[in-house]
Amino acid sequence: MIPLDAFGSESVAADLLQQVRWRDGVSCPRCRSDRTVRNGSYGQFQRYLCKDCDRTFNDKTGTIFAHSKIALRKWLFSIYAFLRFNTSLRQLQCEIGVTYKTIHRRVERFAEALDAPSLDLVGPVEIDEFYVSAGLKGRERDRWSRSRGLARRGRGTYEQDKPPVFVLVDRGTDQRYIVPAKSADESTIRLLLADRQQEPLTIYTDGFCAYDPLDEDEQFDREYVVHGDGEYADDTVHVNTCESHASLARRWLSPHRGISKDRLTQYLRAFQLRRELYRKPGRKALKYAVKATL
Repeated sequence: MIPLDAFGSESVAADLLQQVRWRDGVSCPRCRSDRTVRNGSYGQFQRYLCKDCDRTFNDKTGTIFAHSKIALRKWLFSIYAFLRFNTSLRQLQCEIGVTYKTIHRRVERFAEALDAPSLDLVGPVEIDEFYVSAGLKGRERDRWSRSRGLARRGRGTYEQDKPPVFVLVDRGTDQRYIVPAKSADESTIRLLLADRQQEPLTIYTDGFCAYDPLDEDEQFDREYVVHGDGEYADDTVHVNTCESHASLARRWLSPHRGISKDRLTQYLRAFQLRRELYRKPGRKALKYAVKATL
């Protein structure tokens, strides 16, 4: 159920932010002291006084919502629609009545505030990669546009404007991780698999040659299928879950009509957050999204 009340009233939106931010008690965002008292209000938001540093702050201070003249309820709506419905920035511009530059800057600031996924693998683990056409969108180019820009097929690298994105599925915990990389090589793969709870770690891959060195490593027990030979699943040996998750990631990126490779990480972190709140009810999902940025 969509939490319409949080989007229709600034006071309700302010109460929601207050509940999420100070769930463990009010503390000064500057000196981290919990010796605080209420000290009037700042519009719809509660203001506080820190007794240690003798400075005031309010519920928005130190958050991505600070120093914004746009109503909080509009930003909450933008975050909710962006995550829940994968709404494009152009559509959000129309819905909340702000310029594209403003909504673009605020949504990117929201994505930048999200933490990187922390991999703690139990196993068995599926690992696969897909490639995203991501160039210099939104930046001044130092060269003429290519007549068939970003048309390179197959595998690529960050420098070639086609960075790889790795998908890891931990069957032991049902966690799914999506991590962009500079290139799909052995060192990147070993770095992704470094945080594991057991050895040897059972991993399932396809026949990509970058995974071949793991066959000789006692820390891993690799099993794989070769798609080029028409082999896609051999009992439990497959990467179908990774490929399914990759297809969802591509659909997540498609409404934005191309992503700058500099911003690809932030958009994929937002996609990761979307999966975490996907089955949560409306108000709980909104609180979870706000909490992820604090």
